[in-house]
This record gives sequence, C-alpha cells and structure tokens, in this order.
Amino acid sequence: MVGEYTHLQPESLMRRDFKVSICLLIVACFAFTARADDAPQQTSVSGITHAFLALGAETYIVDAQGKIVWRYPHQTRDGFVLPNGNILLAVSKDRAFPGGAAVEVTRDGRTVFQFKGTQSEVNTVQAVEHDRIMLTEAGPHPRILEVDRVGKIVVEVPIQAQTKDLHLQTRMTRKLPNSNYLVPQLLDKVVREYAPDGKIVSEAKTPDTPAECWPFTAIRLPNGNTLINCTHGLMTIEVDPAGKIVWQLTNDDLPEPLLIDPCGCQRLGNGNTIIASYGSNKPGAVKLLEVTPQKKVVWTYRDSKTHGIHELQILDANGNLPEGRVMK
Repeated sequence: MVGEYTHLQPESLMRRDFKVSICLLIVACFAFTARADDAPQQTSVSGITHAFLALGAETYIVDAQGKIVWRYPHQTRDGFVLPNGNILLAVSKDRAFPGGAAVEVTRDGRTVFQFKGTQSEVNTVQAVEHDRIMLTEAGPHPRILEVDRVGKIVVEVPIQAQTKDLHLQTRMTRKLPNSNYLVPQLLDKVVREYAPDGKIVSEAKTPDTPAECWPFTAIRLPNGNTLINCTHGLMTIEVDPAGKIVWQLTNDDLPEPLLIDPCGCQRLGNGNTIIASYGSNKPGAVKLLEVTPQKKVVWTYRDSKTHGIHELQILDANGNLPEGRVMK
C-alpha cells in the first residue's frame, strides 16, 4: 500500500483531494442543517418574543433569542423567578428528594432554602407573605403548608381529595390575595377554594366531556373569573364565580391541534394566554403557544427536546421578573 501511494501521479492526487473536499462539504452542510433544525424557534408574525422559565423534565431559563442561559440539575413541577432574581422550585421526587422538595436557588446554583417533602410529592411552590414558602404535599394526607425560612411549618391546611391515586391529587395550588387557597384537584375534576381553616369556600367542576378533563392550572383573574387548563380534555376554560364557562379554547379553535395535555398556563397583562402543551414531546413540535382572547395564535415556541414543558413563567427580556402581578 505504501508503494501504491508513493507512485500516485499529481493529477490523481488532485482528483482524490477534490473528491474528499466535496465529501467534507456535503457532511458540513448536513451538520449545519441539523444544528439549525435543532435550534429553538420562536415564531410570531408580529415579532413577539419571550424569555421564560421552563419547568419539567428539564429546568432552565430561555432568553428572548431562544438561548438557554440558566439550568438546574433536577426535574421540577412548579417554580417562580423571585424579585431578588433567585428561583423558587418545586422539585420532583428522586433519589436526592424521595418526597420531592421546595428549594430556592441563586443564579450561580447555591441553595438558600430547602424543605424536603414528607409524603409522596411536592407539586406546588409559591412565595407568600411574612417571608414564607407555600407548598402542597400529595400523599395519604394531602395538605397545603406554609413554612418559614428555617423550615418550620407555620400553617397546615388539609385538602379534601381522593387518596386512590396520589399523583393525581393536586397541582398548581395558589394562595389568593384574600388569604384563601385555590386548589386544582385532578382526579376529583374540581377546582376548590379553601379557607385557612380548611373549609371549602367555593368550587368549580370541570366538564364531564371530553373524558379526563383534569384541572391542572387554576388562575384567579382580577375580574373574579378562574382560568383552568384541563389536561387530557385538551382544553382551556375560563369560568365565572358561579362556575359557568364564559370562554374556552379547544383544538377546534386552532389551525392545528396544538393543545396536547395542556398543563402549565399564564395569563398576560394584555389578556393573552400562554399555554404549555406538556404532551407535545416530539422534536420540533410546538411546546408553548400564546393566544389572544379572540383565540388567534400570535406566538409559538418549538425545540428539539423529546419532552414537553410542564409549567412556565414568562420573564422580561433579561430573564428577570417583569413588573406587575404574575398570573400563573
């Protein structure tokens, strides 16, 4: 083989090098195309872009250009960027957190608060007044807790939920300005408002059809209505204080079926609604969408990940907490 190489003519060498160059160019083109296809894409006819916190199988912050600028090495259920720039998270149960946890971390990864769950899962977390952290525990004794900064339980409110399926007890519970708690109860197919003494103040049932209209997100709006994502029912509804549906969004309203297990949700100050299609787990699929009150899609987010986004929070262009009330 050495002799054969030694006796190649210059023309042969040139032809060989040309063929190699063409092959390398083709490979480079395919590689560039793959990288371009893998890049996250924000699509909007009007030029809308969003920075956001993504929670779920991966936990990260995306800037307005679609670049991931912060990561946390655990799966999460819920979370908020706080006014001080830290991130408060409901961590999924794993080897480090067998009952889930509520943690607050800095942008450089330091943990400044931690409360480990004592039952099956911690599904909700929210910073509330008196420098406390509100969280929910799923388990044999489902409950809402408020804990102080040293992890002492200050408030405990029992949740009246089924105990046959612990995972499908509750999701995005929120403390309301009136000090009550708004609790979506999935398998019970009801959103309940609990007083601090545990009494049920009001409730709104989700539709009987389609099947499995499990309430995941419940957001009390300034007008007193409640915005609800109904997971496997593939719909988002808004109900009035009496529980009557006054607005709803289904895939029939959209140019394509973008609602695939809608879980996380946020109502923006302009009246638009951001929805996370958690079941949209194919590379290149729409993971987040924004719709107007008239049900027009004005923004979508796609990425190459093989999982959807569980919950989200829209941020300002710098990845920080924007002004105004966060309705998520």
